[in-house]
Amino acid sequence: MARYVDGFVLPVPKKNLAAYRRMSALAGKVWRDHGALEYVECVADDVKSGKLTSFPQSVKMKRGETVLFSWIVYKSRKHRDRVNAKVMKDPRLAHMMDAKSMPFDARRMFWGGFKSIVDL
Repeated sequence: MARYVDGFVLPVPKKNLAAYRRMSALAGKVWRDHGALEYVECVADDVKSGKLTSFPQSVKMKRGETVLFSWIVYKSRKHRDRVNAKVMKDPRLAHMMDAKSMPFDARRMFWGGFKSIVDL
């Protein structure tokens, strides 16, 4: 079954990791409550700065920051669109919609939706 994945990469100050973890645990619960199949957040462990490209370069990582790589899995793009519409209206996430309350610089975050081509 081909699934659909939203993927995102973002920089988080190391001093804010605990706050980010709390925020993402709540976000993950909300996404799962509305039908997402999986919600995964991963912190960098073995990522080096590259000469041309790398995870640190992709988010213009600064001293004292780390990189997170995360994804949410859905049945299809239509399913993703339905789930995300519900998530965006969920009052549990209202405080997260203000960029000033985020424990990271959302301007350096990037994301996208992907159709799976291999799903073992």
